[in-house]
Amino acid sequence: MAPRTNDSAPENKEPSERVAAVRRMAAARRRGTGLSIPARPAFEDEAPSGPTGVQGAEPPGGAEGAEPVQDGTGRGGGGEEPGDQRVTAVRRAAAAGRRRRALHLAGCTALLAIALTAGSIAIGAVRDNAPATVAPAAAAVSPGLLASGDLDAGITTLQAHLRAQPRDFTGWSTLGLAYVEQARTKGDPSRYPQADRAFRRSLSLEPDNDQALAGRAALAAARHDFEDALNYADRALKVNPYSERALCTRVDALVELGRYPDAAKAADTADDRRPGIPVFTRYAYVHELRGDVRTAERVLEQALSSAVTPGDIAYVATQLGQLAWNQGDYDTALTHYARALAADENYVPALEGRARAQAASGDRTGALKGLKDVVARYPLPGPLVELGELYEATGEKVKADDQYALVDAWTALARANGVNADLDTALAAADHGDKASALRAARAEWKRRQTVHTADALAWALHVNGKDEEALPYARRATATGYRNAAFLHHRGIIERATGHTEDAREHLEAALKLNPGFSPLGAREARTALKDLEAAK
Repeated sequence: MAPRTNDSAPENKEPSERVAAVRRMAAARRRGTGLSIPARPAFEDEAPSGPTGVQGAEPPGGAEGAEPVQDGTGRGGGGEEPGDQRVTAVRRAAAAGRRRRALHLAGCTALLAIALTAGSIAIGAVRDNAPATVAPAAAAVSPGLLASGDLDAGITTLQAHLRAQPRDFTGWSTLGLAYVEQARTKGDPSRYPQADRAFRRSLSLEPDNDQALAGRAALAAARHDFEDALNYADRALKVNPYSERALCTRVDALVELGRYPDAAKAADTADDRRPGIPVFTRYAYVHELRGDVRTAERVLEQALSSAVTPGDIAYVATQLGQLAWNQGDYDTALTHYARALAADENYVPALEGRARAQAASGDRTGALKGLKDVVARYPLPGPLVELGELYEATGEKVKADDQYALVDAWTALARANGVNADLDTALAAADHGDKASALRAARAEWKRRQTVHTADALAWALHVNGKDEEALPYARRATATGYRNAAFLHHRGIIERATGHTEDAREHLEAALKLNPGFSPLGAREARTALKDLEAAK
């Protein structure tokens, strides 16, 4: 690749190149040679010029209304896997609707270029309190829309626009947000410094513009700096109380800081001011954290019924799939993932969710195939650990260790680009890495934010380090809100068993397996073994 000059637009790195880079770092770490993080040029303050170098700008799907031929891999060909038959059935049932949605999405893409020429932001960059001219989710830069193939095309358009209009502060803020979404959806944290530069440029051109402030809130949240995210969201809302992006990020930040009552109020406020898919999904999650699964499901169904674009449909259907999977309803989860993949066959969260549901329902072959496809594209900690545990459960320890080493490499890359990865480190290292580092990371994360997830991570890190008495209060706190999570119940049961609370241990281990019997390839096996030992000790 030719070196870029300071005034050239940033290039997108193909997923295969990113994967190769992470794998090289993982190999170096396994050899004990240390880890060298290559520097990536930051996005320059000056407007880009010359070739954009953006790859993958071709929108997905081909000709309008065309039925893609499946080969079980999402790439076309002949022959279908059982899981893909479900996807194909959903596709056929929704063919007419897809054609209508494709037309709408094409219209939204055209609006992007028109709005940029007019000096506004097409993807969520119009004034949030102005009359809506596009779908609400598009106006909010919903994760579903930006996770679609149009993200790279949007970045290309933005870069071309900013070469011609370098003082368009709204264009810079939109570019920053697009980089945030690109980092999140493609597992490329090196985009975060570029996003930061774009937001700074926007604010230098127009101080206190709400689009850039809301963008910086989203960037801070993506980097797991939730105090900063809350601060920027509040600043954006002072300028524009109806900024959907800021309203949503404020809910996210409060949730991730463990301020659940405040998050519930923020979700109500967001729903009053800007009801729509981004707000609905946050509202549902707040209720799920409080154990109100029925309300969460109802709200997500409402969001899905209002979804228009393929990206939004994939996003919301995947959320419904995750909710069903958490409750151990694998068939319903697979149906939701099928709907998501019928809308966007390359939507990675749906591919990952389908693989997890396949593993939990006994289709280990399908799960392995799906997870290998996911991590080959985007080697993120969640699917890497899941794939590693599937290998380990079948005795393939060398392959499993390779996946765990990739988690370490990703974590190092994330930290090099300003991401706080302590929670990822604690969760992965406690079971599959350096237990002492897991505890250090969990303690550090608990000091920053006290949530059910950090409580569970700290409890488990303490347990694997032999500190069960200290772990027990955190394990109890992780389950105190009513959040229905089988892994949390499993961790609590194991810790209660270690501290002599045998009846409580039996209750929570049974609850974990009743709620979601396939919650983890290794964790579920450990829970069953512990229950057998408790029964034998009676």
